[in-house]
Amino acid sequence: MRKNTAIVLFFIAITGFAQKKELSLEDIWLKNTFSPSGLYGLSSMKGGQSYTSLEYTEKIKGPESSIVKYAYKSGKKEAVILKSNELKTEGSKTGLSIDTYSFSEDESKILIASQTEKVYRHSTREEYYVWDLKTRNLSKVTSGEKQMYATFSPDGSKVAFVKSNNLFVKDLGSNTETQITSDGKQNEVINGATDWVYEEEFSFDRAYFWSPDGRYIAFYRFDESKVKEFEMAEYNASLYPTIYKFKYPKAGETNSTVSILIYDLKTGQTRPADIGTETDQYIPRIKWTADPETLSIQRMNRLQNKLELLFCNASTGASKTILTESSKTFIEINDNLSFTRDNKNFIWTSDRDGYTHLYLYDINGNPVNQITKGNWDVIDFKGVDEATKTLFFTCDEPSVTETVLCSVQLDGSGKKTLSTGKGSNSVEFSDGFSYYINTFTDIDTPPCITLHTSDGQLIRVLEDNSSLKKKLSEYNLSKKEFFSFKTPDGTLLNGWMMKPSNFDPGKKYPVLMTFYGGPQNNEVVNRWEGGTYLWHCLLAQKGYIVACVDNRGTEGRGRDFKKCTYKQLGKLETLDQIETAKYLGKQSYVDKTRIGVQGWSFGGYLSSLCMTKGADYFKAGIAVAPVTNWRFYDSIYTERYLSTPQDNPKGYDENSPIHFAEMLNGKYLLIHGSADDNVHLQNSMEMSQALISANKQFEQFIYPDKAHSLNGGYTRLNLFTRMTNFITTNL
Repeated sequence: MRKNTAIVLFFIAITGFAQKKELSLEDIWLKNTFSPSGLYGLSSMKGGQSYTSLEYTEKIKGPESSIVKYAYKSGKKEAVILKSNELKTEGSKTGLSIDTYSFSEDESKILIASQTEKVYRHSTREEYYVWDLKTRNLSKVTSGEKQMYATFSPDGSKVAFVKSNNLFVKDLGSNTETQITSDGKQNEVINGATDWVYEEEFSFDRAYFWSPDGRYIAFYRFDESKVKEFEMAEYNASLYPTIYKFKYPKAGETNSTVSILIYDLKTGQTRPADIGTETDQYIPRIKWTADPETLSIQRMNRLQNKLELLFCNASTGASKTILTESSKTFIEINDNLSFTRDNKNFIWTSDRDGYTHLYLYDINGNPVNQITKGNWDVIDFKGVDEATKTLFFTCDEPSVTETVLCSVQLDGSGKKTLSTGKGSNSVEFSDGFSYYINTFTDIDTPPCITLHTSDGQLIRVLEDNSSLKKKLSEYNLSKKEFFSFKTPDGTLLNGWMMKPSNFDPGKKYPVLMTFYGGPQNNEVVNRWEGGTYLWHCLLAQKGYIVACVDNRGTEGRGRDFKKCTYKQLGKLETLDQIETAKYLGKQSYVDKTRIGVQGWSFGGYLSSLCMTKGADYFKAGIAVAPVTNWRFYDSIYTERYLSTPQDNPKGYDENSPIHFAEMLNGKYLLIHGSADDNVHLQNSMEMSQALISANKQFEQFIYPDKAHSLNGGYTRLNLFTRMTNFITTNL
């Protein structure tokens, strides 16, 4: 050993100092170097004393998976319930992949989804199989094309599924298949599944539901024959591209006509539910009450400012209105509606007092009491332990940047905070609410998964990602610092900032502002952001300050803060981001002539507005998959916040970047996927045309056959390499 090497090693040993590694885009976006471990396919077993998870083992011929059962209390592995290599079909030498699975109610059978292919954001098609745990026999649910949304009946004797836009039921005992509907047709009629806009904006795709006793199936029927088609070219390295067509209702255009139908398995008859004579409306949710003869239906007007709860008699189809919720702006849909087992009460969510809270009603729609109160929002309702009359939910108290788990009695008394970590907590309860599994992260901490009793007591750590934490400690990573400031009109805005690890307060640094900025999604939160956080660390290594501020219109600050952008979407958001640039520019360590913006989707829309309306304050900007004209976007989302373009043309045109192309002054990079079914490539093409017409220079990159998420193969690496190079060249 050379003398100088020995001296260096001795210095490291006595000081603990070692050279930190620098991040690479390949490690972040290609090699999955920093991917956390977790629990996958988690399912609570009946009775709530055990749970299962889907575990993977690498084999020479590829990965194998197993459904493994564990005891909540002891953590002991109780059984390997099923291995994928057991799932061999006729003539196959290898087992099927277990993509997802579900148990029958008596846990005697498992429904296996395999060979899954993605359709849109939530929807998939797959081949379904039933595994009988007693006989160890595998049977295919049906033949022909792939199916969607298969589920067991409550007694496990049947499986319902959607195929070719029609709804079917398979009797597992007699092996007979019943086709419930026959009018399903591509781009015309859908039974038991949602159309594109319901899936995207009301966030559900399976559109049929078994009654509690299994006698009925209530399902949606979408008549989309009058909805205009959108076309996308699919290249696929073919000599002639193919054209993919699907129904996409844009703002102000014709929507699907939706019906709710109830199929009676006992009589074989299908009857319509009475949802009124108005056809230009939404049915964002249906759900069976605890009474197997009563279906609840949520009916919403097209402007989305009036929501009614209907109760429908399954035998007759007759409905009555139980509750009506109205708003001066808009109402958002959630999955919090819950009925008590005795069918005497239900829980409802409203922001009528200024914040999102839970309310208790009797079954006739009479208010009993407001369960939660305070200047904070309920984020997610987790359920009720009816034995103790305890309700569980997550909320953003005491800080909008945190997510905590709480409990409260149904009468509103005895509210307790159960989670202890200061950050973001996500929970899954056992059947019966004896236990819950908590996933905790904060800005510097990857997921830590722990098991608790329902009163919050820690039982054990299931996964702490210690190896990932150790790996991260070897790298030169910056820390996020939270801050806040007031705009000239007195609005308090929250933000975070990342400075270079060798930050010198005497120097001036360029700043990249990153944001989403739209409804339903905050970025200034105390949680682990994975690859995005690490990319920001990489930029900090290159000498940039990265900052993010949540503007008006975002979540967690109450109804008025969130809904103040109504009918003027984009206006106040842009003003707030301009004020952020002004605030940052006044800091002694910021070079105000080198402030840039970057955003994706709504964030890309907002960065485009900043680069045009806010051109005096931003040197460079990146817009990934942006909306550039709200007239191009879908009906449900756009009209929720802007009303229709017929009623509010000014709100559309005064806040769409396409109309301000002549104001562009800095460097602008426009990125889009050619197969984006959500924010269509049309947005970037029309923005490009507007910029060309204004004789503005800009950069553009299109990812062929890639959707809104821009994933697959080298796509993410290529994308973030391109953005990094643009930033280092132009900012």
